[in-house]
Amino acid sequence: MKNLFDLKGKIVLVTGASSGLGSDAAKAYAEYGAKVALLARRKEKLESIAEEIKQLGGESIPVQCDVTNEEMVKNAVEEIIKQYGKIDILLNNSGVAIKGGVHNLTEEDWNKSMNTNVKGIYLVSKYVIPYMKEQNYGKVVNIASVNAVIADKDDLFIRHSYNASKSAVIGLTKGMAASYGKHGITVNAVGPALFESEITKDTLFKSDEFLKEYSEKNPVERPAEKGELNGTLIYLSSDASSYVNGQFILVDGGVSIV
Repeated sequence: MKNLFDLKGKIVLVTGASSGLGSDAAKAYAEYGAKVALLARRKEKLESIAEEIKQLGGESIPVQCDVTNEEMVKNAVEEIIKQYGKIDILLNNSGVAIKGGVHNLTEEDWNKSMNTNVKGIYLVSKYVIPYMKEQNYGKVVNIASVNAVIADKDDLFIRHSYNASKSAVIGLTKGMAASYGKHGITVNAVGPALFESEITKDTLFKSDEFLKEYSEKNPVERPAEKGELNGTLIYLSSDASSYVNGQFILVDGGVSIV
């Protein structure tokens, strides 16, 4: 019987691959047989992840890239195509979470959120989608957030630019899915809740009060554990989800329903 989750022969591009959910996903893709192009600004971190993937028996290439810079994105995608000849799967994972409400956010912080979380997806997709259209096949997975649909009222944790940008990711996902489905390309979004990452480990995970409150209101009574997003990503990136398009899947332990 065919293994619908097998990614052998597939080429995956992962943005924000230098740490956290991105590096975890990159390793998971490699474990399922894909070759992985690792994109992020920090080349040394990428090289370290590439070495880990090599030790796992996988193959990857590190490509330094700021996803908000169109010229760098264009060159990075061309480098991957030159190396592998195609891109089958795109995981748009780069993101920032800047604390603050509209009453105290600087314009610079607002723009940084929108540029990284929304413009970054637009730019990388802009240069990857044409190759997917040529081969009449592609799987695009955009990382949104549970904070696209819920928000924190506590002044210590409000992140209005994050809420807005991650909601925009859902809208962009639906638009792309509607336009590119006829080209054999599915586009879906994932909404993780609280995972430990570079963004959260020195902020939310250092607040015992926040963790206690979060765990009390989450049906599974805990934050996510390392690797718990990978199954959903592999599903949406594989033939197991061949008829799933334009969807937003929450990986949140149920916190969004209570």
